[in-house]
Parts: sequence; structure tokens; C-alpha cells
Amino acid sequence: MNITDNVRYVGVNDYDIDLFEGMYVVPNGMAYNSYVVLDEKIAVMDTVDKRFQKAWLDNVESVLQGKEPDYLIVQHMEPDHSANISAFAKRYPSAIIVATRQAFVMMQNYFGTDYAEKRLVVGDGDTLSLGGRTLSFVTAPMVHWPEVMMTFDDKDKILFSADAFGKFGTTDTDEEWACEARRYYFGIVGKYGVQVRNVLQKIANLGVKTICPLHGVVLQENVQDYMSLYQTWSGYEAEDEGVFIAYTSVYGNTKKAVELLELALKKRGVKTVVCDLARNDRAEAVEDAFRYSKTVFATTTYNGEIFPFMREFIYDLCERNFQNKTVGFIENGSWAPMAGRVMRERLDKCKNLQFVEPVVTIFSAVKDENVQQIEALADALS
Repeated sequence: MNITDNVRYVGVNDYDIDLFEGMYVVPNGMAYNSYVVLDEKIAVMDTVDKRFQKAWLDNVESVLQGKEPDYLIVQHMEPDHSANISAFAKRYPSAIIVATRQAFVMMQNYFGTDYAEKRLVVGDGDTLSLGGRTLSFVTAPMVHWPEVMMTFDDKDKILFSADAFGKFGTTDTDEEWACEARRYYFGIVGKYGVQVRNVLQKIANLGVKTICPLHGVVLQENVQDYMSLYQTWSGYEAEDEGVFIAYTSVYGNTKKAVELLELALKKRGVKTVVCDLARNDRAEAVEDAFRYSKTVFATTTYNGEIFPFMREFIYDLCERNFQNKTVGFIENGSWAPMAGRVMRERLDKCKNLQFVEPVVTIFSAVKDENVQQIEALADALS
């Protein structure tokens, strides 16, 4: 695939993977992206997952057409991108490896060598001339590893963005970018909003026309729209007005209360999205909690605590800096409902949460007074 006349795609699609990073469901597979920049000197941008070593090296060789690459630029040391550095160095022994100082420390840890005899250490603002174009390096620490950098091609105005602006799914998956990019962002990068903002500020005036991430599709149109979404996500701002209801239910009574709240909100014209945490993808639930302006947590008291799926969900949100939301609660307990208090205590560590009343308190089954509470909660959320 040609990105431009002199920038070629040499990555691979993984159609067999079921869990990315052993955690995230990827029904449409995963792409491990790599690129070759052809100029007076030739640079290869990153490698791919170790399972695709042969396919990737064949792709690189096909694009080189007998030429030797001058550089391998390593932007990120996570193994799905760095696993084939040694294979590349063996195939092309004269090529210089370009990376941050911390990346070379990681190479020593992974491969037993830091390539001292054939390396070029670069930092923020450093440049590398390939002849007709100059590559500029933008360090991106903790987006989402400490050694990460991005690379900007000043001729074609391409930002090689490491894991930023990536998404789940292969390059030939036909789907809306934002959905799987959002799930990817909040699952993997979401904790590091401040660091993402810092990098966005660095690249704001580069005049980027194309973004080449290490996962997902190449972004060549409406680039500012993607950057705008990253501004929203990294600022923990609501992307859409609406209510996201996350719930667990043991015998169906909490679920009934959630259904009544959903109906009440929709009657009031409020966009409402509901997730059963026991049955739906938790990464998607995390995504929606950050996406919408308001969240309702509904669960049962369980062993004097809260139901495990809800406990883990709230942990995931807090770990990723959940903030700037309006929050409501539905609790259930047959003799001593404690879920509302426990959820509130766990969320108190989050910034800028507005807790609304009433807390809907159910003793075993939904009763007339609960219906009134649900209507009042719907009013408070509207």
C-alpha cells in the first residue's frame, strides 16, 4: 500500500488473535503497522509482532527492491512493535538503529544488546535528514510507555504517531474509526491524559496531513477531527450528552430497576445506553462511561461489599482518571443495602464528580416507592 509515492506500508494484519494484550476482545483482529520511507537514504519505521516476522521481512524486501535500508527507527518498544529488531539487524547489518536512550535500555533487557556499535540516540526536537526530507523526533513519554517517540516527515507532512491514534481491528476492517479507537484509547492510553495533551501541544503546529499509527488504519482525511477527539478524550471531557447505565443483577430485580430508569430517561428525550457488566465487554463499558456526560451505577450488595463485576469496573474507571461526570446510584440488598455507600466511597477519589439524588434503594424487589425514586432520579439526570 502506498501512503505517498515514497512512503509505503509494510505492516501485517492479524486475523487469528482473540485477545489483544491478553485482555481486549478484538473481533476484527489487529493490525501491526510498519512503514518504509524511500529517499536518498531509506528508513524503516518500526517492526511487527514476532509471529509475523517472515511476512514482515518479505514486505520490507519487496518494497526495497534490492536496496539496503539505512535506518530502522524504533518508536515504541512494546513487543508487538519491537519483536523483530534482532531479525532486522541480522538481515540488514549495516542499518543504523534510531531510538530514544530509554528504548536502547529496553533493547538490552529484551535482546541482550543495546546495539552500541550501530545506534543513533535521539531526543525531543532532534532531526535526521534522508536527503529530500527531514525527519523530526517528538518524544512522547508515557503515551503510553516511557521510551515512546513520534516522527514527523516534513516533506509529506506525515506524523508517524506510535500507538497514538491507533485502534483495534485490521486495516481492511470496514467500520467507524471512532468506536474502536475510543475503546483502544481509554483501555490502553486513558490513564495518561496529561501526557497526551503535552504531545498534542508539541505537534499542533506541524501541519500534519497524514497520521500513520502503529495500529489500525492510516488517517489521511480530516486529520484535525481525529486530533480534536484526542483533545476531548485526553481532557476527560464528555464527548456526547447522555446517560450511561452500568449494572449487575443477580435475580433480575436490579435489572428491572435499570429498565424502568432507561424507559423514564428515554421518555424525557435523554440518550441512554445500558450495559450488563456481567455479559458485555468491560472495555466497551469503560469507553462508554468516559464518552457520555452522566453515568448511573446499579448493583447489589454482595458479601457486605458490591458485586465483583461492578467492583472491577469502578476500579478500571478510577485507574483511568474518571472525572468530570454527573453520577447516580441504584443499590439493592435483601436486608442491609450497602452498595450505594461502597460505590460512592470508591468514586470519591475521582475528580469533579457531581453526585445526584436520590439514591434508589431496593430491598430485594422493586416496589411502588422505588418507582417514584426512579422517576425522581430520571428528573435529576435530565
